[in-house]
Amino acid sequence: MAVDDFVETVVVGAGVIGLAVARALALEGREVIVIEAEESIGTHTSSRNSEVIHAGIYYPPRSLKAQFCVEGQALLYRYLEEHAIDHRRCGKMIVACDDEQRRTLDQISDNARACGVTSLRRMDRAEISTRVPAVRAQDALWSPNSGIVDSHGLMTRLLADAREADASLALATRVRAVSPGEAPARFVVHTADFELGCRHLVNASGLGAHALAYGITHLPDALVPTQYLAKGTYFAASFAPKLDCLVYPVPASASLGIHATIDLAGQVRWGPDQEWINEISYSIEEERAVACEEAVRKFMELPAKTTFTPTYAGIRPKLQAAGSPAQDFMIQGAERHGLPGLVNLFGIESPGLTACFSVADYVRGLVSTHS
Repeated sequence: MAVDDFVETVVVGAGVIGLAVARALALEGREVIVIEAEESIGTHTSSRNSEVIHAGIYYPPRSLKAQFCVEGQALLYRYLEEHAIDHRRCGKMIVACDDEQRRTLDQISDNARACGVTSLRRMDRAEISTRVPAVRAQDALWSPNSGIVDSHGLMTRLLADAREADASLALATRVRAVSPGEAPARFVVHTADFELGCRHLVNASGLGAHALAYGITHLPDALVPTQYLAKGTYFAASFAPKLDCLVYPVPASASLGIHATIDLAGQVRWGPDQEWINEISYSIEEERAVACEEAVRKFMELPAKTTFTPTYAGIRPKLQAAGSPAQDFMIQGAERHGLPGLVNLFGIESPGLTACFSVADYVRGLVSTHS
């Protein structure tokens, strides 16, 4: 392509958020191309996670995370059912092992109601033992609408929808820079293979969103927030109790803590832990299994000879440093940076998978404002 080639909208990033955004814009009748640096879709945060559908329990009321998670969960379940995408509304148990943690359950319940989640209920020791005999807990909260999903199946269907609406996808294509364009183009997207003019540019590149924003030559660097990287390793155990639901301890600081999730085949996985890192690396450290086992045994009865083994790791883009309070999603439109047609998405971590349709609709609204 030559520099004077033009497309109405470029979405950078083919994770679950980028694909949901591309689908929403294409279904609206816009000309869309998705540009992805990797050789396949959803290779980073979108696929290296717990594949949990969240209820919107923990986030500050009126935050984007709370709003998008509560709204997005209903939209996601409807979409999964309509398209027969593998998922299960298996429910989640948040367990308290002492009196202090029981008080934390009260706070979680109050916060959930403030966010619009009214489906939680309390479980006593007898019900906990009947449901998951191995759990060490005095008390628990039950979230019936939490679940699990085949994240790759979801992304494949989102891409199919976008393509059916005439969107296109360029894989293995890294954006090197973005410069001002000449009408009708507001931006020129520079890659190793082509230069493409566009009127709308959506930066949904996840772990690469900050680097891309720094490469937008007319966007002041001061408007790009600092990115922090939190790596989480997941583990398998030589023995796992039979589970038909998710089991979470009460959360600690800005993390939900090491918890038990199940996949669609019924296999139990433990994690993630949290490690603050300086560069993207998915290498796995065997010794982290020791701390994982210690954390799990605080809320789960396991045979003494049970051993833990790390299996895979994921990395989340954070907007807060280690030890600081969790931050909300940051979605920048022209009202923030003054560049009509540009939308930057920063810090789109959990519950991004659950919230993908709500995020996409919000971005679609920002794009429509500057058509």
